[in-house]
Amino acid sequence: MSDVLTFIEGKIGRIRLNRPKALHALNTAMCEAILAALTAWRTDPAVEAVVIDHAPAPDGDPKLSRGFCAGGDIRMLAESGAKDGAEARAFFHTEYRMNHALFTYAKPTVAFMDGITMGGGVGLACPCDSRIATENTKLAMPETGIGLFPDVGGGWYLSRLPGRVGQFMALTGYRADGADCLALGLATHYLPGDRLDEVKAALAAGGQADLHAAIKAFGVGAPLARIVEQRGAIDRLFASDELEDIYAALEADGGEWATQKLATLKTKSPQTMKVSLRLLHEGATMATFEDEMRQEYAVGCRVVQRHDFLEGVRAVIVDKDNAPIWNPDTPEGVTPHVLDQIFAPLSDAEAWTPA
Repeated sequence: MSDVLTFIEGKIGRIRLNRPKALHALNTAMCEAILAALTAWRTDPAVEAVVIDHAPAPDGDPKLSRGFCAGGDIRMLAESGAKDGAEARAFFHTEYRMNHALFTYAKPTVAFMDGITMGGGVGLACPCDSRIATENTKLAMPETGIGLFPDVGGGWYLSRLPGRVGQFMALTGYRADGADCLALGLATHYLPGDRLDEVKAALAAGGQADLHAAIKAFGVGAPLARIVEQRGAIDRLFASDELEDIYAALEADGGEWATQKLATLKTKSPQTMKVSLRLLHEGATMATFEDEMRQEYAVGCRVVQRHDFLEGVRAVIVDKDNAPIWNPDTPEGVTPHVLDQIFAPLSDAEAWTPA
């Protein structure tokens, strides 16, 4: 069985992630299949809209039912990064083409973020016109914990969130629930998880003409968003684009919330936290999503071969000791020169291009 299923149902094209044992984490072949389907349906009059979701877990196993898409094939990226990085670059190139194709797609797109939506899953969902959150949604960009950064358009999406929420999410890996996603605009609708099959059937029957009405008909009121209550502290304490300033603000505050967040930051890679802050700062002024993806590709190609990513994957995914040794291990150790090297544009021959 394929890791991604693409088929036409009624008036909609269906893209269904089908890798439950990996919580539907994306590999290169999956990105290629999704991109091929989007290309084929772009001019197919039978397809009026595109729906992206995940297949049910075998035998309803609850452990395998938790994910819409848990990210990308991190182990492969690290193994490639430890060598010549060619396989990692090929994955990023294809994945980012898929992200860009969704962002620029002419037909309506709907993502059902029912479960864990992290990293590559955010890159699949956020370009879609309609983004469905449920009580099961857990959306995050936790990459700084493994020495990576919020890519797949993270520099674009997070930099456009209210206040300093995007910077807070990028640095801490905060897990937004469905109510948070709706409040922040990361989701457009909040629906009960047990009604999603009915929604999809209605979309297949109605196509583009009834799309918004069909989704709205099943919508319910979301609970109070936790992130709303934290906005004041987030905007005040994460106000700077300099990581050292954020550390100082959290230390000076001294309250329970600030102390917890500072402790969280101290578990992350200083290098990729600084990369993340610069990415969001520059992403906020990017003229097009294509420009954003070109920059993220250059950054990703370099970060995936640096010490912190290889060490982060070792600590979190391979050995699972959760004790990465970052180098440098302090914000002060990550110099502007290092960041300039990571952010330098690639040559025309090496640079990312859209499909």
